[in-house]
Amino acid sequence: MKSHTASHAQQIKQIATNLGFSFCGISKAEFLEEEAPRIEAWLNRGYQGKMGYLENHFDKRLDPTLLVPGAKSVVSLIYNYYPEKSHSGHTPKIAKYAYGQDYHFIVKEKLKEFLSLIQEKIGDVDGRVFVDSAPVHERAWAAKSGLGWIGKNSLLLNRDMGSFFFLAELIIDLDLAPDGPMKDYCGTCTACQDACPTDAIPAPYVVDGSRCISYLTIELKDEIPNEFQSKMEGWAFGCDICQDVCPWNRFSKPHQESNFNPQGWEKFDEQDWKELTKEVFQKVFKKSAVKRTKYEGLKRNLQFIETGSSDS
Repeated sequence: MKSHTASHAQQIKQIATNLGFSFCGISKAEFLEEEAPRIEAWLNRGYQGKMGYLENHFDKRLDPTLLVPGAKSVVSLIYNYYPEKSHSGHTPKIAKYAYGQDYHFIVKEKLKEFLSLIQEKIGDVDGRVFVDSAPVHERAWAAKSGLGWIGKNSLLLNRDMGSFFFLAELIIDLDLAPDGPMKDYCGTCTACQDACPTDAIPAPYVVDGSRCISYLTIELKDEIPNEFQSKMEGWAFGCDICQDVCPWNRFSKPHQESNFNPQGWEKFDEQDWKELTKEVFQKVFKKSAVKRTKYEGLKRNLQFIETGSSDS
């Protein structure tokens, strides 16, 4: 039986490589005991801000068998999005993960193909695919399966490619030989904490989501609080500061996914951003994750950073 679980794991990792995933790790589908008190403490501090959905489905976030009855294994995957060229040199800035088409659709299609290839090669395997969808505690599973460790900025860090990648999972009812976790290689480095302009990393491994620029520009639907007026550093959608300063990201290599290349906004000059109309927004960001802010949200962000830069 043991060799069976190992050979199936090998086959699955080979499929992952063929589909363009950078890394694939496996963990046993079981209750995330260590994570439960951490998540609870984080929520109790109000670090979720107005992301009320994070308080829902607490049990499902920790127990994969509640998402997939009969689940035996969690297959965690890394898909690179590091761009050939960074567009963070000028304002407004957009987080690298949103340069191209919305990853939810691109990666989800790959995962569906993944599951059907597993069924083709191994037989009757049942399960579900997840890309930042449903209450799956992605980073915890990725760390548990040895894809990296959770860094002081709370993102998964990988020794070979840093952190500019998407995480995805297959939760399946197939017994597979699990990989173990790896050690933490952050050491005494506090680059991410020191660089965050809004003090969103109050302690190592703890992110106050309500102060994070990504939260303020994407998740927050109200007005951005005035205290952040001069602290946005030009970010209009998301933020890469804590990743850009991370020493492990010197190992990032450009992705090979044409769908992640910028879709036209990178040619905008200052005037184009100023005069951005709803029509242009819908055309340029039609397939982009930037659509999450909606036109009004992006305009709010653009005005907020413009006011902040003229004040400072």
